[in-house]
Amino acid sequence: MGSNDSVVAIIFGLIIILVVLLDAFETVVLPRRVTRHFRLTAWFYRRTWIPWRRIAGRIQTPSRRQNFLGYFGPLSLILLMGFWAMGLILGFALLQHGIGGHEQLGNEKLTFGDILYHSGETFFTLGYGDIVPTSAGARALSVLEAGMGFAFLGVVIGYIPVVYSSFSRREIQISMLDARAGSPPTAEQLLVRLAGRYRKSSIDQAVVDNALREWERWAGELLESQISYPVLTFFRSQHSNQSWLGALTLVLDVTSLILAGIEDFNPGQAKLTFAMARHAAVDLAQVVNARYDPDAPDRLPDAEFESMRAILATAGLQLSNNEAAHDKLATLRSMYEPYVQATARNLFLTLPKWRSVEPTRDNWQAGPWDRLIQSRGLAVLGQKRLPPQAAPETGEDHF
Repeated sequence: MGSNDSVVAIIFGLIIILVVLLDAFETVVLPRRVTRHFRLTAWFYRRTWIPWRRIAGRIQTPSRRQNFLGYFGPLSLILLMGFWAMGLILGFALLQHGIGGHEQLGNEKLTFGDILYHSGETFFTLGYGDIVPTSAGARALSVLEAGMGFAFLGVVIGYIPVVYSSFSRREIQISMLDARAGSPPTAEQLLVRLAGRYRKSSIDQAVVDNALREWERWAGELLESQISYPVLTFFRSQHSNQSWLGALTLVLDVTSLILAGIEDFNPGQAKLTFAMARHAAVDLAQVVNARYDPDAPDRLPDAEFESMRAILATAGLQLSNNEAAHDKLATLRSMYEPYVQATARNLFLTLPKWRSVEPTRDNWQAGPWDRLIQSRGLAVLGQKRLPPQAAPETGEDHF
């Protein structure tokens, strides 16, 4: 191997190692979003998610499509670790090939494939001894690569539990939406059920403020965890009618209604929650490289809004009925809807509606034996049979 080829191999090896190490550091250790144009992890996800999403689009059955999409997050995490490992093995192989100083048992001539194999067994600390470094530089590189292999194993052991811990904290609050806002959750149902459960005639300020305070904290944790660990954006919830983006959109919808004007209601906490949730929506849209779509459909047509106003009025929630309130709601919606719609399109997620047009069962009401129980006319937990449809839109308590 000529001296020029050796220099080229060493330079490329150093570049690959430095790029992989920098990318791993930014992804695992650095707790902030990196705005550099090229990142190895971002390139990896663009090259894997787009074809995965296209394949999912060809699956006709919604449940199978959601199951297929659900595999991507955990699987991509494992593939990313393997991608980093292969990059480091290739980089060290180029360095070893460039500096030379190796001897193979049997005195056979070494090829680059042999050096790549030696780099792999050194990285994973196998130590077969069939290829032996004989020069000081080759030995030093072997020791360095073996140490980096141990460090890589430590990253894998430490990184995956942290990601799943963040995922678990995110999902707890989403699961709690089931009985509070329906399945899928809607802004109308959340407000109606809060009003109906606690005062029957109007909504309690303290109750709503406490709920919004919890969601303000959840939005902050969502932003922090998914900026630190972007792979979490691809982790889907346990139920196909729930998602982190759906929950975030719901919070923004509810706070927008409150800020637009509900009679005898102080919007102070709603302002704080809207600000935190909107911050999360904007930043996380950039994490998934979402693109603005000027032709996105309107989520709240006038007819839907008037129907929602009537339902809320039955729960004692009087929305301000003036032009200023309409304009304010439109302005607030324009601050977040383009971002959540673009994110939903990129991640193949469905945004919640403002109101449920047709009554549906909450997830907690559904079970594999329900039809059998109902067909036999049996009682459930000593109570009357569950109706074939969920309770009407009055927010009536099911418990």
